[in-house]
Amino acid sequence: MSKLRKQHMAIEWHDIVNTESNIPAKNASLQEKASLVGRVGLMMLSVGTAAWRVRASMNKISRALGITCNADIGLLSIEYTCISGNETYTNAISLNTTGVNTDKLNELEHFADSFAERVEKYSVQQFHMILDKFQDMKGNYKAWNLGLAAAFACCAFTFLLGGGIAEMLCAFFGAGIGNFVRKKLLERHITLFANVAAGVASACCTYVIFIKLAELLLGVSAVHQAGYICSMLFVIPGFPLITGGMDLAKLDLRSGIERITYALLIITVATLTGWLCATVFSFHPQDFEVYDISPLLRAVFIMITSFCGVYGFSLMFNSTRKMAAIAGLIGMCANTLRLELIDMAGIHAGLAAFTGALSAGLLASAIHHRIGYPRITLTVPSIVIMVPGMFMYKGVYYIVINDITTGAVWLTKAVLIVTALPLGLICARILTDRNFRKSS
Repeated sequence: MSKLRKQHMAIEWHDIVNTESNIPAKNASLQEKASLVGRVGLMMLSVGTAAWRVRASMNKISRALGITCNADIGLLSIEYTCISGNETYTNAISLNTTGVNTDKLNELEHFADSFAERVEKYSVQQFHMILDKFQDMKGNYKAWNLGLAAAFACCAFTFLLGGGIAEMLCAFFGAGIGNFVRKKLLERHITLFANVAAGVASACCTYVIFIKLAELLLGVSAVHQAGYICSMLFVIPGFPLITGGMDLAKLDLRSGIERITYALLIITVATLTGWLCATVFSFHPQDFEVYDISPLLRAVFIMITSFCGVYGFSLMFNSTRKMAAIAGLIGMCANTLRLELIDMAGIHAGLAAFTGALSAGLLASAIHHRIGYPRITLTVPSIVIMVPGMFMYKGVYYIVINDITTGAVWLTKAVLIVTALPLGLICARILTDRNFRKSS
């Protein structure tokens, strides 16, 4: 057992107090066992992991308790039936919203993995006490931390999309303030459409203010207005897009369709808000100014900005700094490979995205066996930076102004890349994970 795994088990099991019921969970009633299975599943669902992983964790708990569990899992709800001999218990549970929390996901994964070792020692009530601790885990970062993480991520994203210093600086401030506003609204439980629209509008308006000041005070060219799209890319829902694709691969159709629909809702609201802001300020999407940089220096910059971008996005998912750094290293290798394949070898963007995601998945699997972090906490942040947010925005922008042909071209490019990314991760899991490649 790895050192990390031992540390997690120490966190999970120390200071468990005695309770009135000392009946081991293995000998509890079916209703008590089912309540524990359902709670683990709902907590796994709440941190943003894929439905097949939620079901796998519920099955681990069920097998250890000596029962069978059948579950139907969506984006926000689980309907499940637990069976023990001739006795059955059915329950339906749900969340009021969804999100991503990779740190809590890591803890819950270790809880499920070590559950079988404890099932005959601890009661159901004591297990619920452990889950209470996980339930009460606070986020690792405050709103200003997440704003700063988004600022660095989108600043790096801007360079990778072809932007220069002016665009990077303005995107830094725009994304930072935009994500800060969105986080504050989320803390007040403001609904999805409102917090996305407010966050994107704040980012775009901040970018406009800074670029206009640069034009007036520093004589910066108006061509740098093109970077306003980059300031809103922190809202791109990479996690549900990727996990939705993986659920579809495992024939979890309900969850896969619901996750992708949820992601499309966010993309639609974000892009329409960005279009409205662009219309108000008379900004138009256009190509960045081309900079003359040597291929070697450009490759170095790509590696640095890829690391910074993935690191920032990973922190936004509540990863620990160590987890974010590892994801950053994976993303640095995978995204640099992707971009070099496009620029140097002339490979199609979709095939390059597949190759980048495949390499990220293989690297994450190798690291998983040595360190113990769940693969999804490393792979999804490392390829979110490959999601073509600018293509999506341009597609919607041109369609809204009735340039259907141009809009369709951009959306087609975006769909090809977004489809290739989960396929790359799925291929990596099939190659490296025996349980994933089986149809059970």
